[in-house]
Amino acid sequence: MSAVNGASTPVAANGAAGPGPIAWAAIFTATCLLLLALNHILWLVVPALMALVLSYALYPPMRRLMYAGVARESAAALVTFVFLIVLVAATLALLSWAGARASDWQTGVERYLRGGALFLEQTLAVLEARWSVLARAHLSSSVTAWLNEFSSTFMERQVQPLAVSILSWLPAALLGPFFAFFFLRDGRRFHGFIARAVPNAYFEKTLDLLHDMHHTGRAYFTGLVKLAALDTLALGLGLWALGLPGAWLLALIAAILAWVPFVGSIAGCLLVVLVAATDFPKDPGMAYWAIALFVAVRMLDDFVFLPATVGKSLNLHPLVSVLMLFVGGAVAGVPGLALVLPLLGVATVVGTALSEILTDRRLLARHAYARRLRTEQAAADLA
Repeated sequence: MSAVNGASTPVAANGAAGPGPIAWAAIFTATCLLLLALNHILWLVVPALMALVLSYALYPPMRRLMYAGVARESAAALVTFVFLIVLVAATLALLSWAGARASDWQTGVERYLRGGALFLEQTLAVLEARWSVLARAHLSSSVTAWLNEFSSTFMERQVQPLAVSILSWLPAALLGPFFAFFFLRDGRRFHGFIARAVPNAYFEKTLDLLHDMHHTGRAYFTGLVKLAALDTLALGLGLWALGLPGAWLLALIAAILAWVPFVGSIAGCLLVVLVAATDFPKDPGMAYWAIALFVAVRMLDDFVFLPATVGKSLNLHPLVSVLMLFVGGAVAGVPGLALVLPLLGVATVVGTALSEILTDRRLLARHAYARRLRTEQAAADLA
């Protein structure tokens, strides 16, 4: 603003300075408290996140329909209906394909588990030959006995509980498309509802805040896609150079698993090592090279790819991104690892806006003046 009522408008004291140390402390505290709270309502958080991602993905076709003259409500219903039809058809086709190959999959899982057990036995035998302490502890025989018991009961103790857990989450997952439809249809109404609830002096700041929150969510999930693409490219090239079969598929699966920091990375590394150890049983060096490659890609991911994609999308410093991952895991476990960065991004946007409002003397003066005018107007006929 250049002038109001003929007088020049002073610039806010902290216009471009950003939040200070007190504001950052409040942002970190709010993020940790949100993690603790959301960890107890994951049945609602998971479908809400799914709905958010779906709304970002379905918004472009809905916008095209709106540009073509279709009403917003009809466009939202149409794109959601088409998505559900495609989802149901793809699910039925996947179940049919998986059911026809269920026995082959079980055989393949057992084969790769045996290959991994053999690789571990060979590695422990080499270590025992070089370290007498390990030989006296009978490490190889103890681990071998445990692996034999684990592999023999893998389907009963591991796969079946996992399948039951997935089925128990199915009703909550079905809420995702339901929420996404209302996000698409009533998103602007929600913005208007929030904007009307704030004083007029803070109306512009509220609109900026809502826009920044929307941009932060979209930027985070866009950053995840970019991160997965970079991980797939780096890991796929390395596995292809090593000569592993299905290198690009393995790289893609490991990159998607890496969306859950640490836990997903360990699962992806274990998958790659099992394939390398099973397909090259007489060459254990292949598995060692696969481990070294995966560690190198993880280092690139944590210190180069993640700050350059997700961290840059959320305008977070690389040190803050890495540090908050550890904090999220300590506060809320595996869900905290997945939720900490988007929550931190939103908390940063809200904290920055509140910091600007509370230190902007012009806005505070406008709000105080408006309150005084309303008080005088309300008491005008009481004298």
